[in-house]
Amino acid sequence: MSIAQRGTSATGLGNGDTGYHTCDRWRFFELGSPTFEFTQSQSTDVPTGQGFATSLKMDCTTAQGSLASGDALTIVQRIEGQNLQYLKKGTSNAESLTLSFWVKSNKTGTYIAELFDYGNTRQISKAYTIDTANTWEKKTITFAGDTAGVFINDNGFSLQLTLWLGSGTDYTSGTLNTSWNSVTNANRAVGQVNLADSTANDFWITGVQLEAGTTASDFEFLPYDVNLRRCQRYYQIVGQGGNFSGSGGMITNGAAHSSSIAYGVLAFLTEMRTAPSLDQTTGTNYFRFQANSAAYSFDSFTSASGGTRKIRINNTDSITVTVGHAGWFNTDNAAASLALDAEL
Repeated sequence: MSIAQRGTSATGLGNGDTGYHTCDRWRFFELGSPTFEFTQSQSTDVPTGQGFATSLKMDCTTAQGSLASGDALTIVQRIEGQNLQYLKKGTSNAESLTLSFWVKSNKTGTYIAELFDYGNTRQISKAYTIDTANTWEKKTITFAGDTAGVFINDNGFSLQLTLWLGSGTDYTSGTLNTSWNSVTNANRAVGQVNLADSTANDFWITGVQLEAGTTASDFEFLPYDVNLRRCQRYYQIVGQGGNFSGSGGMITNGAAHSSSIAYGVLAFLTEMRTAPSLDQTTGTNYFRFQANSAAYSFDSFTSASGGTRKIRINNTDSITVTVGHAGWFNTDNAAASLALDAEL
């Protein structure tokens, strides 16, 4: 939970939200049409003496005492198939997986951790218990290897780790599926408590590790720069905040392709999972192209002709510029931002 490129807090998460907001690679994912709302944040509340500096916190801000049948609240992480081949899934030598993590909540009771094989529509769920309110506890859960359903060896979404925080009867009315099987929704989250039933409810998690085998090893602490580069495979910030006359965030060099459009090429900080889309905060004159001692303001970018290592960008709305003039793009508003998104 040490990397949070998008920000350290996001409020009002609820109905219709399936996005990434704070700690990198952790996706808030709700189903149905719930009325609950949560604030998600990168927190400094961590288990004492374990080496962690940050955790992911979920704070219920609008309660929903009874979830509708199709409502669900989860946080998930998705994994590329090419990163999973060593598990030998779909063969007689399939490896078990052990999940370990530290967790804390005022809401005691049963929670569900799930592995979901997206490509083969198979899943397995295991229950764990938060025993003592507001106390950090370490949990270790082992999932058996799956001898059916091979992970596709590519950069696509293959396996999802789902941490359930609330679920309606569509996901709880059967018998918890503790062995690999084809997906039956009613068997996925049986027994799960409802973290959304009170605005007093909070949930923290950190030190999540998923590894081959039947035992959990000590958490592998990696240098900050290594973690950051891994996260930047999926999301990386290009320019953020500032003002051109002061601390404007330079985005890239460019040149006027026509009298109204300037092109720039973004070389990525690290190779991305796939050609990314632009994730930008836009508004009137949020960006500028600076050339020949003049500044040409515009509102947003578009992208084209890209790959996993670089992409071409240009201003979406017209400017008036001299063809061939070289310059650079930068942010020109404290709220402006431009990022590259290749998330699963």
